[in-house]
Amino acid sequence: MSGSEKGTLKLRLLQLKCHFTWKLLLEDTDPDELADRLYDQLTFLVTKNKYMVYNLLAYVMHLKGDNTQAIAHLEQAEEMIKENNPTGTDQKYLVTYGNYAWVFYYLNQYEDSQKYIDKVEKIYKELKDTTDVAEMYGEKAWSLLHFGGRYYEEAKQCFLKALELEPEDPEWNSGFAVVVYRLESFDGRKCPASECKSLELLERAVEKNPNDAVVKSLLALKLQDLNRTDEGKIYIEKAINQAPSSPYLLRYVAKFYRRARMADDALCVLQTAVDLIPTSAFLHHQIGLCYRQKYFNDKWRFGNRNRYMSQTETEKLNDLLQNTLFHLEKAVEYKKTFVYAYVDLAKMYFAATKIKKAEDTFKTVMAFTTLTDEEKQQIYYNYGRFKEYMSSESEAINYYKKCVQIIVCTIQRDLGEKSLKRIAEKKIQNDILDAEGFALLGFVHKMNGEMNDAIDCYEKALESDPHNAEYVSELCELKLAI
Repeated sequence: MSGSEKGTLKLRLLQLKCHFTWKLLLEDTDPDELADRLYDQLTFLVTKNKYMVYNLLAYVMHLKGDNTQAIAHLEQAEEMIKENNPTGTDQKYLVTYGNYAWVFYYLNQYEDSQKYIDKVEKIYKELKDTTDVAEMYGEKAWSLLHFGGRYYEEAKQCFLKALELEPEDPEWNSGFAVVVYRLESFDGRKCPASECKSLELLERAVEKNPNDAVVKSLLALKLQDLNRTDEGKIYIEKAINQAPSSPYLLRYVAKFYRRARMADDALCVLQTAVDLIPTSAFLHHQIGLCYRQKYFNDKWRFGNRNRYMSQTETEKLNDLLQNTLFHLEKAVEYKKTFVYAYVDLAKMYFAATKIKKAEDTFKTVMAFTTLTDEEKQQIYYNYGRFKEYMSSESEAINYYKKCVQIIVCTIQRDLGEKSLKRIAEKKIQNDILDAEGFALLGFVHKMNGEMNDAIDCYEKALESDPHNAEYVSELCELKLAI
């Protein structure tokens, strides 16, 4: 094939709609961990759309450099479509054929690549050249969900598009409800009932797809968020009766129990699930959180008896701490990009007075290059707390500021702001002329858009430290902004 012919082929490939053109970036995932998750789904997930899992697996195998295995998974996807779509339209093949074309291109099998491009174009002609195909939008949305939080908003838009074309489809209703639920809980806040969109969507998804036990469990969790735990228990019980050995269900059941302060029940459920999927980072993280809850509960209970702890109590606390660390370490071992597990692990290293390990863990996760704003806030706030506890107030202030400077409304940003105010007020209480205290308050006001209050604070800071170039610069910038 000549250079110009190869260039023409590449242009045709770029016009396809499939995993290779959806901008699913290698740096946003751990391909080994994602492949393990997808293989687990093939084993345990009950769905008529397993061909989508094989399609995504094919792309992941390509990312891992194994295009031969990618072809094998595309063959399995094709077989799954044939089994579940014996008399249906060919539009379900569009993504699979697009992926075939790309993989054959990378294998330098250009004739095969052209053959699959031709197949795609033939299907579009049969569809009267429409490019709006619900299956394609739905499959793209599910794939985006697998690549993590930075893709959730785009996944939401894809599910919406699929629902515009097929509003009654159970899969698209479930998918849309799931992604809205995740977006609502993404920043760590509890969504007020008046602003909660996912409740109605989850209820609709349960109605459209009554066999989906996982969606029932998410509805239970949302009801729990809204302080309707008793209603949530009804759905949890229905879900368990429906799929008692599904690890994908059990992990959410365990989360419901843990948040209801039923850590032992949660651990029992999680043990069943982790026996089925022993390398699940999510499950080990949840087990770690349960042991953490038990550890701090007992530490508070034993420590509030105004006496020294007995040897038995000390040993029990140590066992709970070691179990917490073990499972959090497993979580980051099995998913090396698991930001929240790293933060939880660092905090527990500090609780165990393993200061160097805590410091190293924070530095490891902080060095990740694809952090979302929400993840950065989580890290900066908790690292700031760590530094403050270690009596490094200036470093703590620096990281609290980094947290607050990210203008995304999360609970961590609120906590970072409160920490800066607390430090500032303590400084001013100790010395009414403390310039840094007033400057910190000015910074918080500025970040919240309260420009006049910020100006007042920086003017007070300059009264005590009139030659401070930073305060002068901030004051000038604020006055120019109003």
